[in-house]
Amino acid sequence: MTAARHDHVLAHLRAAGLGALADLGFRGLDNDVRDPVIVTGFTATCAHKLTPGQKDANRVLATGRAPAEHGFAHFKNWRTLTKLRTDPARATHLLRALLVLTNLEVNR
Repeated sequence: MTAARHDHVLAHLRAAGLGALADLGFRGLDNDVRDPVIVTGFTATCAHKLTPGQKDANRVLATGRAPAEHGFAHFKNWRTLTKLRTDPARATHLLRALLVLTNLEVNR
């Protein structure tokens, strides 16, 4: 969240007309109820159990985030990013290509 705040991710997403799916660690980053940019799930507490609708919303959110989470997990296993010494612009293209290849391999 600190990096997202420092780099003004919300402002960049709003300017581009985009949104993002995030895990519960990003709750509180986007407090705009009418036009949220960052979509997070619902949290249950001892006093407040989740409704069936909230559970379904969390399930749909997790389904949308799963491919990216799996791709990043494979990056960590391959240790691809630990030895990457290149221009960040080139690294973005490389990471996109690796994510596509990883998803093709995982979905076989």
